[in-house]
Amino acid sequence: MLDDPARSERDAPSSTEGNADRRPIAVTWCPICASVVVYARVVDEQVSTFGTSGKLADDALVMYDRETESERKQPLGTAIGGPLQGREQDVVPAPVTSWRRFRSEYPNGVVLQPVRGADNDPHGRAPRTAYDTSRYEQYDAAEAFGLRAMRGEGPERAWDREGVDVKTTVLGAVHDGDAVGYPVPRVRAEGGVVADSVGWLDVLVVSCDADSHAFEHPGHQFELRDGTLSGDGVSWDPTTGRSSDGRRLTRLPARRLYAFAWQDDHGRGSFYGLD
Repeated sequence: MLDDPARSERDAPSSTEGNADRRPIAVTWCPICASVVVYARVVDEQVSTFGTSGKLADDALVMYDRETESERKQPLGTAIGGPLQGREQDVVPAPVTSWRRFRSEYPNGVVLQPVRGADNDPHGRAPRTAYDTSRYEQYDAAEAFGLRAMRGEGPERAWDREGVDVKTTVLGAVHDGDAVGYPVPRVRAEGGVVADSVGWLDVLVVSCDADSHAFEHPGHQFELRDGTLSGDGVSWDPTTGRSSDGRRLTRLPARRLYAFAWQDDHGRGSFYGLD
């Protein structure tokens, strides 16, 4: 682990806002791993509050809960230190989508704004200026990966496999002790629709435009054409899983991240379609 004295909620804001059942959640993000995961904040019937520890494990952000100070790797959710060591945090099914799509689907939805800038900034800077994302964009475009590529610190890492690039976006699903990561280019090469299984659970992975989603497979044959998912004689929205006749696919608690981060947690053999 690499230590940094700063602790922050920037990458792990805790909330009940914006979800219909008011379930306490933590929306988390690791900039080095490009990992986006929503976790439930209830542990042993106690609501936890999460923050970032300033540490890294395998180049992944380490978050902690203030109640027990147990630490967890952000992409994995398993406690790696503290009283809850070894415990897994429940992942909440949540899509990653565009602002345009969110605004269209949920015109009254609540949006998290940057905590810096505007009235909160002593220099009067705009939020976009105060929370500069340019270094993340530069890192995303670079071939190198890990902390050294982000900050110039730590050892340089190498990627020694073919078939998937180090920063390929992967949609990862974990069920009943099994884990499968679906590289988005691989899903798109198969027509944007993959039927597979994770453990004993049949899954449907759909990749359309900039969005990728995982659902429980209902047993129908599906086809993606012109942005519309078709199956069982009706059309389905590939983002929401809603059908034209009122049905809805069950979304899986998947996570989106870079290929190297998925491999760090689940091993070389955990990718769909790769040896």
